Amino acid sequence: MNNKVYDKANSILDLKGRGKKREQVLSNLEHLYEQEKTKGDTLAQQILGELLGPIKEDEVDYQRFFLRDHVIEELTRLSASQYLRYLKYRYAYEMYPIRRHTAEYPPLVQIEPASVCNYRCVFCYQTDERLSNRKHGHMGMMDLDRFKSIIDQIEGNVEGVTLASRGEPTVNKKLPEMLAYMSGKFLAAKINTNAYLLDEKMSHAILQADLQTLVFSADAAAEPLYSKLRVNGNLDRVVKNVKRFHDIKEKHYSDSKLITRVSGVRFHSDQNMDEMVQFWDRYVDQVAFVDYNPWENVYDSDRKGIDTPCSDLWRRLFVWWDGKVAPCDVDYLTTLVDETLLNSSISEIWNGNTYNTLRQKHLDGERQKQEPCSRCVVV
Repeated sequence: MNNKVYDKANSILDLKGRGKKREQVLSNLEHLYEQEKTKGDTLAQQILGELLGPIKEDEVDYQRFFLRDHVIEELTRLSASQYLRYLKYRYAYEMYPIRRHTAEYPPLVQIEPASVCNYRCVFCYQTDERLSNRKHGHMGMMDLDRFKSIIDQIEGNVEGVTLASRGEPTVNKKLPEMLAYMSGKFLAAKINTNAYLLDEKMSHAILQADLQTLVFSADAAAEPLYSKLRVNGNLDRVVKNVKRFHDIKEKHYSDSKLITRVSGVRFHSDQNMDEMVQFWDRYVDQVAFVDYNPWENVYDSDRKGIDTPCSDLWRRLFVWWDGKVAPCDVDYLTTLVDETLLNSSISEIWNGNTYNTLRQKHLDGERQKQEPCSRCVVV
């Protein structure tokens, strides 16, 4: 057994609630590895070889594909017949940014059903009135036809789809219909929500949608810290909604493979992982923190002096509510590119001149000449 599968740190800073089926995952991978040795799928052989093959003495760890804890947990929710399809997605998501490889489609497409949000979290770009003031034209809801056209483009070409970005997805009343339309089409579908508007109808819509992960965004386990960080929020209401979701899932969808996670932004010294786990663990499968990035003032913050190319340029593409496309949500005012799905397809944009030029500038050490790339800490 090659413990390379297990011995790496998470990309998520902390993650509690790890699955108990790791040995079965490894056994399935080893069986798949033996099967693929005699087949002509070069990519499959490369992926499984990096996971389970012998380790070279001079091999640099980060240049080899491995499975993080939360990825192993995701695999436990899949059938063995789905492993290869999922691993190809995960390999592209993890390794293409390292190897600077651009495929026909991005590994992950992040879609915002709404740029509107009912919160004004202190670390979020919604605090910037250049975004949140409607007179600037950035606020709106994606219509159902546009959403369907995006899903039609990426079905069968993209495995990773996340519904979230600058706004709160549940603000869009068409979200249940969106979820129904994308159901069963992706192995790595996720939605993020602050859970404030998570009523019974929305809970059923999410549970019926064959998603892989539902993330409840919450950064504290008690007041007044929760409301201090998540301005306009109400912890009691959120807890009630999350608890109701949990109860609906247990009662009506006991076979659901959905992974539920409470995830916070590591922002304040009073945040405590042990307290988060103790409080939220009864309602969700996982509790996590992610790195803070100064989204809320990125256009005005100091340059960070980072020359390393940004991984997002090879990892994911963002689609705003109105069809505009962005390389990341740090550029929440959409200054880096001027691309829209009204004129081009996702594949054309991903492989087009604008994206390739931006990638090349990052590769040529010119990240500090790009805004807001120069003020961002993502690598």
